Amino acid sequence: MQPGTDQWGQPIQTNEQPQFGQPPQQQIIGQTATLVGQPTVGVAVPMGMGYPPTQATAALILSILGLVMCGICTGLPGLLMANAALAITNQYPNHPDAGSAKAAMVIGWVVVGLTLAGVLFYLIFFVILAAGGVAAGA
Repeated sequence: MQPGTDQWGQPIQTNEQPQFGQPPQQQIIGQTATLVGQPTVGVAVPMGMGYPPTQATAALILSILGLVMCGICTGLPGLLMANAALAITNQYPNHPDAGSAKAAMVIGWVVVGLTLAGVLFYLIFFVILAAGGVAAGA
């Protein structure tokens, strides 16, 4: 092996400029440069790899549809998908889907609450109607 080449005979590329009075440090392509003793802060996402995908956008769409017209038929699946998306986004700080997942969760709970309030309203309405109908017929 010749000086300045790796084990396959390829020239070694250097990424740093030499300091005055110091020989240049050589770095093999693909090797990351780390400083010894420097602490790592936060959770780092490796270069070349993005965040894991979530279904936060689909959950948000289903939750909004539940709020506008479909009720609990799409609100509940949106809530469940938002819960799964939040489980993923909570593991990775600054995940781009975190806001969408939280919004879908809030809207999903609003849809569930409005649906329960509607069911309770109709239940009370029919009880009052049935009690009034019995009194009027007697």
